[in-house]
Formats: sequence, structure tokens, C-alpha cells
Amino acid sequence: MTEAGILAIAQHAVLMMVMLAGPLLVVSLVVGLLVSIFQAVTQINEMTLTFVPKVVAIFVVLLVMGPWMLQMLLGYTASTFTSIATIGH
Repeated sequence: MTEAGILAIAQHAVLMMVMLAGPLLVVSLVVGLLVSIFQAVTQINEMTLTFVPKVVAIFVVLLVMGPWMLQMLLGYTASTFTSIATIGH
């Protein structure tokens, strides 16, 4: 396998990482922002208030998008193993 092939595998790995972690990070960011705005409006300064909504939101996203994430990861793993198998030939 050439350097270009190895770089393509690495690029695909980074893209897969962004695709799988992106929805969770975006939901966490949005929920954190909404809770922060709520805390600023109501002047409630409770540090643990942001934790529970973020955990619940991430759990819901995992329930909804979990099958899609698993399919993406399985497809990536299969294609990576196929690419690795052709290195020796």
C-alpha cells in the first residue's frame, strides 16, 4: 500500500470520528447554552444544573441515532479491514 492509501485510511478515520461524535457534541453544546441562558435569566447559580440535562439529552441522542452510528462504524470497520487485507498484495 502506498502513502496515499494510508493517508486515505487516516482521513476516513478522522471523518468517521467527526461524524460519530459530532451529533453528541452539538446536542451537548446546545443544551449547555440553553441551561446557561436559563441560569442567567433566573440568576440561579447551581453548578450541577447543567449536568443532568446534558446527560439526558445525550442519552436521547444515543437512543435515536444509535443504530445509524452503529451502521456507520460497522461499515467503516469492514472497509478498513478490507483495505488492510490488500496491503500485502
